[in-house]
Amino acid sequence: MRVDIEEVVSAVEKAGQMTLEYYGVKSFAALKVDGSPITEADKASNEILNRELKRIRDLPILSEENNILPYDVRRNWDSFWLVDPLDGTKEFLNANGEFTINVALIEKDKPAVGVVYAPAKSVVYFSTGGGSFRKDTKTSETTRIKSSKTRGDILRVVVSRSHLNLETKAFIVELKKVHDQLELVVAGSSLKICLVAEGSADIYPRFGTTMEWDTAAAHVIARYAGKKVFNVETKEELTYNKEDLRNPWFIVE
Repeated sequence: MRVDIEEVVSAVEKAGQMTLEYYGVKSFAALKVDGSPITEADKASNEILNRELKRIRDLPILSEENNILPYDVRRNWDSFWLVDPLDGTKEFLNANGEFTINVALIEKDKPAVGVVYAPAKSVVYFSTGGGSFRKDTKTSETTRIKSSKTRGDILRVVVSRSHLNLETKAFIVELKKVHDQLELVVAGSSLKICLVAEGSADIYPRFGTTMEWDTAAAHVIARYAGKKVFNVETKEELTYNKEDLRNPWFIVE
């Protein structure tokens, strides 16, 4: 299914600009049932995306902030929008700029279109399968991003600013046995995947809980920049619209 990527990017930018109205001010964060925070910015962004995406293509929308329909209903979806209206709420609340708005179009359990917008950094990443691109929203300058090899002898490893756990630390210890020089790149939200996609880092191991809406949009960008996003155990590419919407542990490289 074809969509006008400019329309999707525009919708995501509208949502992102709305989040900036709440950014840098004292924001109240409520806790959801799973203990994760939600702000008025999450809700406002979600409202815009639900409206705009329906206008672009009237498909089901699976969003972190919508009511999640049971698998018996979802399993029959050939195509749908997968949305995280504000990824990195902790980063948003800390005002470090490392939060994103993520929108993916999923077709037959595979991400086909992806848009990741970091409004505080004025950058949009997007892909429809014909390559991956990075846009500076201040200048509208757009450049194609593609796979790059490791910079010299230094292996640049992306780690989560908010979720660096013991399993990831152990993996890094193993990497150090193979690579003499290793540099940690600390980041938040789906920007971590985009950093590997654009060649600012070499590998991102995620050995912790993430949800499908956390990764799908950036997955498209990484894939069409020449990178892989794969299940640590099976080595298979991540799939979407599973009965359990949690991702397995994965690596991007």
